[in-house]
Amino acid sequence: QVQLVESGGGLVQPGGSLRLSCVGSGFTFSAYGMAWYRQAPGKERELVASISTGGAFRNYKEPVKGRCTISRDNAKNTVYLQMNSLKPEDTAVYYCSRVDSRGNSWGQGTQVTVSS
Repeated sequence: QVQLVESGGGLVQPGGSLRLSCVGSGFTFSAYGMAWYRQAPGKERELVASISTGGAFRNYKEPVKGRCTISRDNAKNTVYLQMNSLKPEDTAVYYCSRVDSRGNSWGQGTQVTVSS
């Protein structure tokens, strides 16, 4: 079955950086677009960034535009989210997602906390 396993979250000071990773298994990773979402306490899950199957097309939502980079390594079945200049409002659980018109698949999430 489809499995997505995120890692790389943690506690970081404002202005710091983190690199999230997500390893996919149980499907042909290179055949699917991938995305990162996040959900802060008391808020709805929101899209952060997405990337096409080959990595040529990337999309970022305004709150993270210019501060984050999504990338993928299809040989390693892994998608990454490099986050720089982190702000307290970036605090959330970050989820990796396989983009599928029949319904996205989700990982278990990794907590990112930005605090001094």
